[in-house]
Amino acid sequence: MKSEGAHEWDVAVVGGGPAGMMAAGRAAELGLCVVLIEKNAELGKKLLITGGGRCNVTNAEFDTRVLLAKFKDAGKFLASPFSQWAAEQSIGFFNSRGMPTKIEAEKRVFPASDSARSVWNVLVAYLKAGKVEVMTKSAVSRILSEGNTVTGLEIKSGRVIRAKSYILATGGTSHPETGSTGDGYAWLRTLGHTVSDAKAALVPVAVKDARVKRAAGVALKNAKLTLFQNDVKQASRAGKILFTHVGLSGPAILNMSRDVGELLKYGAVIIELDLLPDMGYEKVNAALLAALAKHANKKIRNALSPLIPPALVPLVLEIAEIDAETPSNSLKREARVRLMKTLKHLRFEAKGLLGMDKAVITAGGVALTEVDFRTMRSLKYDNLYLVGDILDIDRPSGGYSLQLCWTTGFVAGSGVATK
Repeated sequence: MKSEGAHEWDVAVVGGGPAGMMAAGRAAELGLCVVLIEKNAELGKKLLITGGGRCNVTNAEFDTRVLLAKFKDAGKFLASPFSQWAAEQSIGFFNSRGMPTKIEAEKRVFPASDSARSVWNVLVAYLKAGKVEVMTKSAVSRILSEGNTVTGLEIKSGRVIRAKSYILATGGTSHPETGSTGDGYAWLRTLGHTVSDAKAALVPVAVKDARVKRAAGVALKNAKLTLFQNDVKQASRAGKILFTHVGLSGPAILNMSRDVGELLKYGAVIIELDLLPDMGYEKVNAALLAALAKHANKKIRNALSPLIPPALVPLVLEIAEIDAETPSNSLKREARVRLMKTLKHLRFEAKGLLGMDKAVITAGGVALTEVDFRTMRSLKYDNLYLVGDILDIDRPSGGYSLQLCWTTGFVAGSGVATK
């Protein structure tokens, strides 16, 4: 139904990303007349590039207490929304709409098609089913208000969109080329909300050793990452690591990037990689001896493929100070010991975090104490709802960011309907 009087819509949603699409679809599903406003030419621009285009939909952690712990201090605020919609509901939502999913390492859930477009298709169909009007190429310039009520959205064209309720889903500032430029932060500050500055939360790390580019593109499915400062162990994590032209990326690095950033404020940070975390010194030594014996007539650069990816061998040998042309059967014990230690303690000094434009997500946003998480309604404005990355919630990679979008979007869409 269209609303009466000065209001053209029941709900106006700003931001056509995952949280905004879910919120708009849910409100429409409950019978409200909804408009979704997006400044890009199409919806879900950032969604289509998440997970390298595969889209890590959620994390199949069905114990809500364990799931909430991943959100650290924000967990206590999220108990109510996650009791309404959590990982199991998200998987069911997509599965029931014709998108099968699969679970990979660390409980990461992906569409069976390995394509983010499959996720996008489900959400767009959800909007169409609810007859949501989508306004693309429509950038909001400011939010109008009177007292504790939002009264309209001024579009840059000069048009004013009026609704009974408004849902803000403009995201953070990661990947600004997709439209996430922090507009919502500025609007909310103007409205009197407390908003902390955005900073990169999950971001690749650059290292000082330029030789790392020799291994660019190499991915390790299971390596152990340890951070040291002043020879003191600071943090450790295992998982997938990706070598880049300037440093390191992949889930394990992304989830430690904030620690790296904090430690760099106080001095040099050493990133140590254990390339064979499931093997102790004795097993690595035995594996090396076996590989050298098996490939006795080959050069050392061609003998290590049973242990590490071939593309990583040149970098490892160079750091271990071993000539790649050395015949396997003539490698001396001292060199073999150096090689063993390099495989277990491959060290790089961190140069810094890559920029906000490379961040997977950003930390920062609206103070959680200013939101009613039972409905995602602002505690300062009685008809304004806040969802997704605009909230000051830190979370790791692994599907948790999109799950936050699905949950808060669903709860806000339900909340405007009950209001």
